[in-house]
Amino acid sequence: MAYIQQIAFVLVLAVAIYLLSGRIKQIRKAILLGRDADVSGDSSQRWRTMMLVAFGQQKMFKRIIPAFFHFLIYIGFVVINLEVLEFVLDGIFGTHRLFAPFLGGFYNVLMNIFEFLAMGVLLSCIVFLWRRNVMKIKRFHSREMTSWPRLDANLILVIEIILMLAIFTMNATDQILQGVDPEHYAQTGPLFFSGMLIPIFEGMSTSSLVFVERFAWWFHIVGILAFAIYVTYSKHLHIFLAFPNTYYSQLTPKGEMKNMDTVTNEVKMMLGLPVAEGAANTNPDEIGRFGAKDVTDLTWRSIMGSFACTECGRCTSECPANQTGKLLSPRKIMMDTRDRATEIVKNQGSAGADDGKSLLGDYISKEEINACTTCNACVEACPVNINPLEIILDLRRYVAMEESGSPASWNAMFQNVETNFAPWKFPTTDRFKWADDITLKD
Repeated sequence: MAYIQQIAFVLVLAVAIYLLSGRIKQIRKAILLGRDADVSGDSSQRWRTMMLVAFGQQKMFKRIIPAFFHFLIYIGFVVINLEVLEFVLDGIFGTHRLFAPFLGGFYNVLMNIFEFLAMGVLLSCIVFLWRRNVMKIKRFHSREMTSWPRLDANLILVIEIILMLAIFTMNATDQILQGVDPEHYAQTGPLFFSGMLIPIFEGMSTSSLVFVERFAWWFHIVGILAFAIYVTYSKHLHIFLAFPNTYYSQLTPKGEMKNMDTVTNEVKMMLGLPVAEGAANTNPDEIGRFGAKDVTDLTWRSIMGSFACTECGRCTSECPANQTGKLLSPRKIMMDTRDRATEIVKNQGSAGADDGKSLLGDYISKEEINACTTCNACVEACPVNINPLEIILDLRRYVAMEESGSPASWNAMFQNVETNFAPWKFPTTDRFKWADDITLKD
């Protein structure tokens, strides 16, 4: 029987790895649809940013209450996976609590720590379910949060609660079986939280206890493997992508816009200023699209940010345009970008990116991007350093430079800047006339 379980586990693990690797390849292909991005800079600063923002949850603590409970789930996820490692090794080698003999009394300490964190995860998930479904926090019910995003968030929380209950059930029945069959069931010592459940199972027969313990073990490990696959289709992909996204996030000041090199070099040549070596010989026919119409015109860093999006809505709740009733929602920008990239990869066997659709128009409207004030509030608010503004500016550039479709008032301003070096329609010689009537006093 033990050999059958061992073979069954290896098969389940192999199928999970196969499915997970296939999904990872799809996500990688979607991210690499984008153009090259400038990720140069101090690597030590990048590591520091990743450790503080992704690992240290630095930006989460701008809102203390959700940050505290999110931190419990995060730490629980990281530490409890050490126990999952034992589960996997037990399944492969056909053992039971492989680490117990090697760690001795310290194993009991570790197990109690794991259970404490599991209880923290369970309670935090209940709190988050309450916030979403009873308190109905506004940012979780915006127009882009349709039935699937809301269901996805609730599903993850419910699954985590069930997985934690499976751990407690397994440990409770295991503790009873330690007294029945001490040779197979290694002594773990008393466990606080699962110990509270022991009275529920004490009247059961040994065979029933073994069945419950094995069922809980299988349920937990298969649930973890299924969860890992499901996460790749969920907003909870940020569990993994938060780290590369923060590492490759922009190091320059948030208000600094990236100029287009082709335009910059052309202006410099017109003004007789020196340009980068080789830039003057660039063939105009080789210059790509100005701005972005579809995800293939964005950088891979922008697309990766869309897959790293937590859909927490902090960006949208801080957006002044959204607060005044405009259509713009930075969260929707990221969700739409992710959906479009996924659609292209999914259809690459047929139409691919030439399916007659585009990010601008079919997913994101001009009204949305024109509402942006470029204040960077969304960038500052994002807990994993996603930059929706980078996408908005690229879409705006396409509208302005390829379609000449900017609002009339904007076009007038562009012309004034070009001719008068200011947004206003008067010559530079008159710029200080407002000061002529000012009387200076000693």
